[in-house]
Amino acid sequence: MERGRALTGAGAGTMGIFQFTWSAAGRSMDLVTAFVAMLLVVWLIERHRRRPGEGAADAVAVAVTALWCLLVSATGTGSVLSTLGEVARNLAWLMVVLALFARDRRDETVRPVRPVLAALALVELFQIALVVLTQRYAGFPEAVVMIGQMSDLFHLLSTTGALVLVHNLYAGSVAGQRGAVRWSCLALALIWGYDLNYYTIAYLARGVPAELVTLRALAQMVAMVMIGLAARKGSSLRLSPSRTVAFQSLVLLIIGIYLIVMVGAAQSVAWAGGNTSELVQLGFAFVTTVMIIALVPSARLRRWLNVVLAKHFFQHRYDYRAEWLRFARTIGRADANAQPLHARVVQAVADITDSARGVLLVPGEGGALVLAARWQWPTLDVPAVAIDARAVAFLERSGFIVDLDQVRAGTDHAGEASLIPAWMVDEEAIWVLVPLLHFERLVGLVVLGRPALPRELDWEDFDLLRVVGQQLASFLAEQGAHAALLEASRFDEFNRRIAFVMHDIKNLASQLALLARNAERHADNPAFRSDMLVTLRNAADKLNALIARLSRYGAGTVSAIEPVDASAVAQAVAARCNTALGTVQVFATDVQPCLVLAARDTLDQVISHLVQNALDATEGKLGVFLHTRTDAGHGVIEVVDSGSGMSADFVRNRLFTPFVSTKPGGFGIGAFEARELVNAMHGRLEVESREGLGSRFAIRLPRAPDGAGAHSATPAIPAPATKAAVS
Repeated sequence: MERGRALTGAGAGTMGIFQFTWSAAGRSMDLVTAFVAMLLVVWLIERHRRRPGEGAADAVAVAVTALWCLLVSATGTGSVLSTLGEVARNLAWLMVVLALFARDRRDETVRPVRPVLAALALVELFQIALVVLTQRYAGFPEAVVMIGQMSDLFHLLSTTGALVLVHNLYAGSVAGQRGAVRWSCLALALIWGYDLNYYTIAYLARGVPAELVTLRALAQMVAMVMIGLAARKGSSLRLSPSRTVAFQSLVLLIIGIYLIVMVGAAQSVAWAGGNTSELVQLGFAFVTTVMIIALVPSARLRRWLNVVLAKHFFQHRYDYRAEWLRFARTIGRADANAQPLHARVVQAVADITDSARGVLLVPGEGGALVLAARWQWPTLDVPAVAIDARAVAFLERSGFIVDLDQVRAGTDHAGEASLIPAWMVDEEAIWVLVPLLHFERLVGLVVLGRPALPRELDWEDFDLLRVVGQQLASFLAEQGAHAALLEASRFDEFNRRIAFVMHDIKNLASQLALLARNAERHADNPAFRSDMLVTLRNAADKLNALIARLSRYGAGTVSAIEPVDASAVAQAVAARCNTALGTVQVFATDVQPCLVLAARDTLDQVISHLVQNALDATEGKLGVFLHTRTDAGHGVIEVVDSGSGMSADFVRNRLFTPFVSTKPGGFGIGAFEARELVNAMHGRLEVESREGLGSRFAIRLPRAPDGAGAHSATPAIPAPATKAAVS
């Protein structure tokens, strides 16, 4: 027995030694922290002197923290002086939070923060009253314990609120400027975050281990280092608190209050005592757990919190930046899983009002609205004619957003009740009609379903929906214009092909007409009959080639490109034209071997167009000259005439414009078609012309590789003495 008592006494002595060691270490750590804080104060004061307006609140808070650390080191953690010093420290750091919120000089940033700071400061000041009560009832241990528990609860409340403010401060700052406030927020989070755990343990264990006191001093010293880093980095701060941040802060505050209420209620049940206390505690814990599981995942609860937050904490219902970004993401989606534009239009409007479904009506034949798209509403029965033309005219004229609840209640003031179709009024799930107006023309009508949390629309809803409707109308109008432009381009493509065909047919018709006139005079001439057969054969070949090329006209495509001797093609064109004219007016002079990459039939067609235009310009008197040569990596075919020439303005603005011609009855398509065909062969058509002197057209095509075989050319046809046809 004595040995047991001796061992017990030795164990108690050992524990006392460790307790004393931790206590001494804690006081030493408080002294070191106070020393570090005083050095930081000196540096902050010097910095404030050099840069007035910066660091004043930080210097005061650090100085108060240094004083508090000295008081804790001298008198211990539970003394009156250390408690009052801690109150002063918390108030000073709350002023730092206020200064950080107000650093961007915007009143709207600070206005919602001041009431919260005032409430937290009031909670801190209650600690003074609790100190007075502790001194007054010092002779009643039970009362002192209860007051201590109440003090711990107030500390939990104030630290939770302070942490919510720090979270809002950091998350509400502009993303690019969070570096300016990062270290300050980390220091404040460390101070109050440690205090939250410190007082939670103090409340539950009715006492604080000496180890936590020592670590608390260490946390204060680390926080002082962070404050120094924050002051050293110093930068301007701009805040942009969003609804999401405010919602998260409100949720955090609710969680903190819930924690305090739960701890207080559980402690009250324990104080009640009795045989049923454990059963009551178990039942209380079960009920509160079921409530949390049922309410926290509830989308309806989140919507209700958002409505309460927007109504009581913000001047405007909507966070316009967030709404516009979501709107842009919804409309601008272009991935493979994106819904059609009409469905995304409905979704963009429904997201604003939290509607779960909707449909889009667009004008049909006769001006009435018909169904165009559904968004998450497959069961809505929409008639073939959803809204008649009379209601469409009213919506175009007024631009009203129709609240069908008001129509059903008979409180509408615009007379829309008589125009809204009965099927919409009878369908209780339909909530709002949002017209989409583009230049005072109705391009669509969004029909929204009732949201999960019904509410009455106000002026802010109407303004936002009206602006969004105009923006969506422009998207729909742009899509309609794009579809119309695509259809017009297809018709233009068809008309262009027909114009090309008519141009070539006109040339063949002229050739055959001249052949018929000459046949009346020279039908008995055997040489003419021979030339006539050649001309007819060439006309038939050109018609067949025209039919083969018909699908390629206007599409910028040609047949297979291969090595072609451009000099042989030029000579063949000259011979054919001279045969048709009956006289030599096309001269293939200075024709050098020129092997190019081209489609022979296409090159023949281009040279023929240019030669025909040159003959028209010379009026059949002077003649046209063909030259071929090589130039670096290109082969060049030149068509030169000495006719009337063209002005620089005509060459620049009108020569290659389709359907513009200076010849009576001309189609104005030859030069344009020639340039398009040359471009399709990866070449370039160059023009030089002077009025009164003539013109030179140069076809530049890529040279064929050395050693490539040329596509065989049609042999030149000798010029007969008789006239047969004109090309």
